[in-house]
Amino acid sequence: MSQVRCSHILVKHNKSRNPSSWREPKITRTKEEAIEILKGYEAQIKSGEKKFAEIAKEFSDCGSARNGGDLNFFTRGQMQKPFEDASFALQVNQMSDIVSTDSGVHLILRTG
Repeated sequence: MSQVRCSHILVKHNKSRNPSSWREPKITRTKEEAIEILKGYEAQIKSGEKKFAEIAKEFSDCGSARNGGDLNFFTRGQMQKPFEDASFALQVNQMSDIVSTDSGVHLILRTG
């Protein structure tokens, strides 16, 4: 498999590489708080209360939020290693556990 397509929900924290986003100019939450927020989103998705893309569009700290978190297709070497490893390990329509990178904490959904 040379490429995958994934969407993600990113929650940044105060130790993120760039602790600001389109949602908040200065992010002050801790990594632990970011993980708790992401666990809440994960529970809403798993229960069927909300769709992955709905949460991404409203709450993701990544610019991909406007596309429901869609990152399009990517190959190995294009993403941070923990994100890449998790993405390539998923089956289509499978959601990852929480993945931590220099950008923050993510939920990843493989879509292709």
